[in-house]
Amino acid sequence: MEGLLVNDSPLLLPLNREQTIYDGFITVQERDFRIRVLLPPDHDVKRAKLHCCWQLKQLLHGYRHIVKQRLQHSPDLVSFLLELKTVLEVALKSRTECRSIPPPKYFSQLITEMEALGWDKLVFIDTEFCTLRLRAEDSSGRQHVVTVKLKPKHPVEAPECSADLPVPLNMSWTLQSSLTHVHTQFLLLLESLAEFWAVLDEIDQNTWVLEPEKPSRADTMRRIVIGNNVSIRVEVNTRHPKMLPECCLLGADHVNEFFLTQFDRYEVPLVKAAAVTPLRNKLNANMHLWNPECSVLQNLRDVLEIEFPSPATHEKSSFSVECGICYSYRLNSDIPDQVCNDPRCGQPFHQACLYEWLRGISSSRQSFNIVFGECPYCSKPITVKCPPRNPDN
Repeated sequence: MEGLLVNDSPLLLPLNREQTIYDGFITVQERDFRIRVLLPPDHDVKRAKLHCCWQLKQLLHGYRHIVKQRLQHSPDLVSFLLELKTVLEVALKSRTECRSIPPPKYFSQLITEMEALGWDKLVFIDTEFCTLRLRAEDSSGRQHVVTVKLKPKHPVEAPECSADLPVPLNMSWTLQSSLTHVHTQFLLLLESLAEFWAVLDEIDQNTWVLEPEKPSRADTMRRIVIGNNVSIRVEVNTRHPKMLPECCLLGADHVNEFFLTQFDRYEVPLVKAAAVTPLRNKLNANMHLWNPECSVLQNLRDVLEIEFPSPATHEKSSFSVECGICYSYRLNSDIPDQVCNDPRCGQPFHQACLYEWLRGISSSRQSFNIVFGECPYCSKPITVKCPPRNPDN
């Protein structure tokens, strides 16, 4: 057995005359892994104990039950080591990235750079010391995090950087660059976006935003409530945030004046019905009044000649109108954005719900990507575009 062991694992040697303790390396795919094997006095491999280096432990994570099984079924140490190598080959192939251990200089360089940057900036570092998350605070007190993935040849190779931003994060890198340079460039980019985020923060704080439900720093769009079943979607430009944004009014085209007078009779504050057509006319007519010196929200008020419902004056539940077909507000990530144009109805629907409903009615007809049919509530004409196909289906 000793001759076979030397041939298969020449770097694994016995440490005592009884040959019950073996220490050294096993080689798999030209990689050496430190291992120690402790055998009982009778050399029964089924009762052997293994001590592995941390790289080998990490590689065998998820394969331990297989290793124990192979240990119980192997007649001797040579056979077990062959089985162990087979398991390691499978484990190495299944790894998406077989990362070589960085040299000691890598770790000393990393520590030096972190000391220069400040350990208080470090939010997270992985067990391989390759992925870091660094915190940064802009001049307005907003907290941000940049993720830095270091390459094995750092700092010769440029790291990969990512963050929650509405623009690409492009970092310049030279042989003299460090984590401090990454953090500094990140701060400069944050400051260039300060006005953009200020615009969106004002909208978030002073209006009811339907979408996105939980905005991130990368989002450039806000869908703002105007009234019952009527909202405006604005797309803010990251470079020129105070210029007139792309606007899209969503809701019923017309509203019956009778309902407006009925709302006025109540003493409690209610959201009055609104219509898209007059608002769209005002937007087109007053577009020239847009003043870049004023905030986007104030300009929208002036151009549309309205006051937006806010958390100080209305409850959000006033606008979370359920779909008239599925009776829910949110369907996956969608909210009811299709509205019956009849002024006496104005019932909202999810696009997917209304499309499926109309497809099931024999009197409905389709022209290209638009389905024509009757409103499920008032039987008045209603149309809906075909919803985008789910790529998973």
